[in-house]
Amino acid sequence: MDNKIKELRKARSVTQDELAFAVGVTRQTVISLENGRYNASLQLAYKISRYFGKTIEEVFIFEEEN
Repeated sequence: MDNKIKELRKARSVTQDELAFAVGVTRQTVISLENGRYNASLQLAYKISRYFGKTIEEVFIFEEEN
């Protein structure tokens, strides 16, 4: 699942550490999310979206598999 976390984070001048602390995960989790190696749980997706003042759909791009 693609996401816009890195773009949103950089637009706000927020570090990976700051975002991780704000949503209760490690910096490694943020790195993995940004690089597409990890898909956020619904709870984490909600926390990240709220942090940026966006909807989940505005942060995470879900593409159905055919």
